[in-house]
Amino acid sequence: MNTTVALFYLFSLVLLFASVRVITARSTVHAALYLVLVYVGAVMVLFLFVVMMLDLNTDRFREGFWKHLPLAGLVGVVIALEMAFVLIRGFDVRNAPPLAEAAIKAGNTKMLGIAIYTEYLYPLQVAAVLLLVAIIAAISLTLRRRKDSRYLDPGEQVKARKADRLRIVQMPPVVEPPPAPPAEPPGGAMPGGAKP
Repeated sequence: MNTTVALFYLFSLVLLFASVRVITARSTVHAALYLVLVYVGAVMVLFLFVVMMLDLNTDRFREGFWKHLPLAGLVGVVIALEMAFVLIRGFDVRNAPPLAEAAIKAGNTKMLGIAIYTEYLYPLQVAAVLLLVAIIAAISLTLRRRKDSRYLDPGEQVKARKADRLRIVQMPPVVEPPPAPPAEPPGGAMPGGAKP
């Protein structure tokens, strides 16, 4: 086993662990953090931002988790089989047309850029607008007034004058006399009842 295979297995284990924790974590924020591990992308970071700002009550969502787990597992297996069927047929390279010599020399990144910005420019712009709308929606959802937060009006703060903030009051000084020394007990007795 070489280093590449060892790293592949290590990252696969991390990915599988994070995938399981996405659906089993009690906190929505923790689930979103594990989701960022599974798929590191701007959309997942935006999702994490939205989850943290909305302050969702997840107790209601977690009710009946174990009751619905078998059905959810069955649906997950069906989806995985469908994806495997489509992807295996899509990645069958035996019937793929041969690439042109210029495409081979250009490389994957350049060919991907040419394809995105020529054939798929309109879908790319639509996706960009959708992401912009999602960002604006996330920000507008987080700007709601909360009952437990204090609100200060900046206009009132700017209108404040020096006389409104500070009032100087003349007060006569008060000096307390020092305490009187303790009186000696009668008969010259020492404190504690001892006699000289």
